[in-house]
Amino acid sequence: MFKLKSAMALSLSILLSFTTIMPAMAARVYNADTNTWEEASVAKTRNRGGSPVKREVVEYATNHKPGTVVVETDERRLYFVLEGGKAVKYGVGVGRDGFTWSGSHRITRKAEWPGWTPPPQMRKRVPDLPAYMPGGPENPLGARAMYIGSTLYRLHGTSEPWSIGQAVSSGCIRLTNDDVVDLYERVKVGALVVVNH
Repeated sequence: MFKLKSAMALSLSILLSFTTIMPAMAARVYNADTNTWEEASVAKTRNRGGSPVKREVVEYATNHKPGTVVVETDERRLYFVLEGGKAVKYGVGVGRDGFTWSGSHRITRKAEWPGWTPPPQMRKRVPDLPAYMPGGPENPLGARAMYIGSTLYRLHGTSEPWSIGQAVSSGCIRLTNDDVVDLYERVKVGALVVVNH
């Protein structure tokens, strides 16, 4: 009986010592990307899937009318023109080398959780792409898409927030899903889209 009580007391003391150590350890988590320990609050913020570029209203001098979308591909930013010399600035991913373009078009259609039909040129480059992919969280077009004129290009969401600020797409302008939902609510069908390169 004495051995049993001693073993229980030892187990209880070990358990109590872990509960005093664990909260301190729980506040830090391992980041495999940087090979370091970091505060849990930092990791939680980083893993939310938000844009590495904060959406904000900025001063913006332009001759374009409010409601116009201006994409500055070299800057990796999209500006939605507001009244009074201001714009909402978003971080975007743009076309990689060989897939850049510029011009002015209109938004001809908007869609929520759109399906995706890869164009024939893309399927030729990547033969294992599906002929069609229904809308949803795994779809490359993300939560919203705004179709640009008669081009193959769109302003659309992405579930790959790391790609914002990068030149990685096949010509489409991508935003995080949070940002594309915000932009979608602002942009009207018929709005002018100006892409500068």
